[in-house]
Amino acid sequence: MAAAAAKRLRVPTRRGYPSPALSTAAPRSPRDPRALCTLSTTLRSGAGEDEIERIRREFEDAKRNYLSIPAAIKDMPKMNPQGIYVNKNVKLDDLHVYGFDYDYTLSHYSEHLQCLIYDLAKKHLVNELKYPESCLKYEYDRSFPVRGLYYDRLKGCLLKLDFFGSIEPDGCFFGRRKLSLSEIKELYGTRHIGRDQALQLVGLMDVFCFSEACLLADIVQHFIDAKLEFDASYVYEDVNQSIQHVHRSGLIHRQILSEPQKFLIKKSQVFRFLKMLREKGKKLFLLTNSPFYFVDGGMRYLLEHFDGNSWRELFDVVIAQANKPTFYNSDHPFRVYDTQKDTLAFTAVDKFLPDQVYYHGCLKSFLQITKWRGPEVIYFGDHLLSDLRGPSKAGWRTAAVIRELEDEIEIQNGDSYRFQQAKLSIIHDLLGKVHATVVSTEKGQVYRALLDELNAERRQCRSGMRDLFNSSFGATFLTDTGRESSFAYHIHQYADIYTSKLENFLSYAPESWLHPPHDIKIMPHNAKVPASLFSTS
Repeated sequence: MAAAAAKRLRVPTRRGYPSPALSTAAPRSPRDPRALCTLSTTLRSGAGEDEIERIRREFEDAKRNYLSIPAAIKDMPKMNPQGIYVNKNVKLDDLHVYGFDYDYTLSHYSEHLQCLIYDLAKKHLVNELKYPESCLKYEYDRSFPVRGLYYDRLKGCLLKLDFFGSIEPDGCFFGRRKLSLSEIKELYGTRHIGRDQALQLVGLMDVFCFSEACLLADIVQHFIDAKLEFDASYVYEDVNQSIQHVHRSGLIHRQILSEPQKFLIKKSQVFRFLKMLREKGKKLFLLTNSPFYFVDGGMRYLLEHFDGNSWRELFDVVIAQANKPTFYNSDHPFRVYDTQKDTLAFTAVDKFLPDQVYYHGCLKSFLQITKWRGPEVIYFGDHLLSDLRGPSKAGWRTAAVIRELEDEIEIQNGDSYRFQQAKLSIIHDLLGKVHATVVSTEKGQVYRALLDELNAERRQCRSGMRDLFNSSFGATFLTDTGRESSFAYHIHQYADIYTSKLENFLSYAPESWLHPPHDIKIMPHNAKVPASLFSTS
């Protein structure tokens, strides 16, 4: 009883150590503190040796009981892959204006698009920037990149960072080779990215960046294989210029519109959602960086069986080539776009008409013309920085559409992932006990052996969990250490709510009050299996 009571009193402080105020150790005498300190260390060492043996027995029991994990976790609730997840309270009834990006928000593309972008950019590198023709042999590898990576323009590495800006131990690639932890520390000095180093990093945050990340890694690998010296910043500039050329030249737009059935995926539920908003009296606007002819062609294809009406009847305002994120902090004027002549008018824009299309513009003028204010407006987009950071700072409500979310939640709900997560929780619990134990020098070898075994088991669990997502970089929202990723940080910072697709809102009443769960620390869709579910004694 006394031991149990003492154990309950060992309340962890913020850093995970027992609270000094609740320590059960005998107080030091002011007469001879060093003598008492030596005695206390000796006593704790002896107790520590017994504790190591007890933890060893717990570990052996845990390994024998791994087969009981599936029964223990079968009744744990599962997260909804089509759910809406909330970082900040949002009352849907208070929202009167809904804004939308086009690419990967209203429209969704097949995997063929990433291959197309990669191939067109690769050819631009060779034909226009005079890269070696041997670069043409590379092909887009859909299994390699995830969203939210960073490219280091100084060192040429692709990095996956955690919520606090540290390099994930298994998330650093130089070309297509994964660097070991010792190589990361040799290259960066530490896993943590400091402010000066962060200035050299380029975030790859939207789905279009998949092809860019893959091409960057392949070009770096080409120089490595050819044993040629290269400047990593030049590689980034050239690859990024090629990717931008694919978009700005219209190459990609014309190719998509020539074969819409190959690249565009029809989602009739999206337009049910838009129609429902109109019927509820909501105002709708479209704000996209894409040119109007491309948006119009895509929407016509996606809506060809939708009531026989023009898609533009769904929107009060249509703005194309908005130049986000510059749109949010510039003073650029709006221009009326003539859809028949493909020209811009010279008259000033002081009101928005539903039968007109507008180009460029800025947030300041948009708010002055519409008189739409802060909390009554919500904007949906897929790019956390270009789409959502500006509206978030302007006081709009923001919603991130993250296509990967649905697949990742399905994996997290699966037995294989939860089994590994349960094992990892047990190992972390035992590692915490080992690290908190003081042992004598004579018992150091036993201590180290147990620590090595636990760490090896932890690495195996992390590897098993990562490979369920992406064998190169793991999950989009989590790192192998169990922390949220840097991408999750940006969602937490700039998205009031997030979901996998727009049509998920059809499952929620328009009057719903969306609020974050009170027991969630960071990302509400990440459910963790606690070690307390299992008994290892």
